[in-house]
Amino acid sequence: MLKDHPGLEQTLLKISQMNSDKYFLKQCLVFLSALMVFLLSSPLYADGASGGTFIDKVYHPYVQPHEREIEWRGTYKKDSELRNQDNAQRHKLAYAQSFNDRWMGEIYLVGEKNRQKDFKLVSVELEALWQITEQGEYDYDWGMLFEAEHETEEHISEVSSALLIEREWGKWVGTANLYLIYEWGSHIDNELETAMALQGRYRLSRQLEPAIEFYSSDTSEGIGPVLLGTIKLGGRKQIRWEAGVIAGLDNETADETYKFSIEFEF
Repeated sequence: MLKDHPGLEQTLLKISQMNSDKYFLKQCLVFLSALMVFLLSSPLYADGASGGTFIDKVYHPYVQPHEREIEWRGTYKKDSELRNQDNAQRHKLAYAQSFNDRWMGEIYLVGEKNRQKDFKLVSVELEALWQITEQGEYDYDWGMLFEAEHETEEHISEVSSALLIEREWGKWVGTANLYLIYEWGSHIDNELETAMALQGRYRLSRQLEPAIEFYSSDTSEGIGPVLLGTIKLGGRKQIRWEAGVIAGLDNETADETYKFSIEFEF
């Protein structure tokens, strides 16, 4: 029958090929996520030369075309026993721009202040976000994050990649960032690290979304509540804000890490 309708036969073959390609892609992504979970459960942690913290931000695997943004992020730590972390501040100022509907780039200037040092610029970061799948195309949405950082004072460099996974269940949204990090420098041992950031969020409204976040790395581990929201300004302009407090779960993490961010998108 199909031989009598060559156009229909070609269409069915194309559909079959597309489904096969999608299935293959999905299986590859599942494999990558399983590999990252395995790495996270493996003893890859090195001695942790830096006293920094991984508690910062949970990334989402989406890129909006023709989008530009200016972002400020900050953390403030409180700990009565860890004097080197008590009252420590870290601030990031960034500019980001999407190149198309799949890729976005961002550059950060990072400054720090603590009890021993006044505020100063300590590092420069570059980021690239790749949206792999269309939102809602599969049960899970997939992306990748690539980062490079150079600390100007300590002469330490770092590159990392993270698998970004997100899924929706009605008004609930779950997000996972699974990192593989390599760090080197003249005053530290070269080391390979893994890290993880998780977020569970409830979409109460556009203006207010309560969430809980969990962070785990070789230098910090914590969990706590976060509030997020978006304020529309008309057209493409909007402000995204975020505020939360993460409680430390081990002896190396500050008792409380307050985190804030504001993004102006246009």
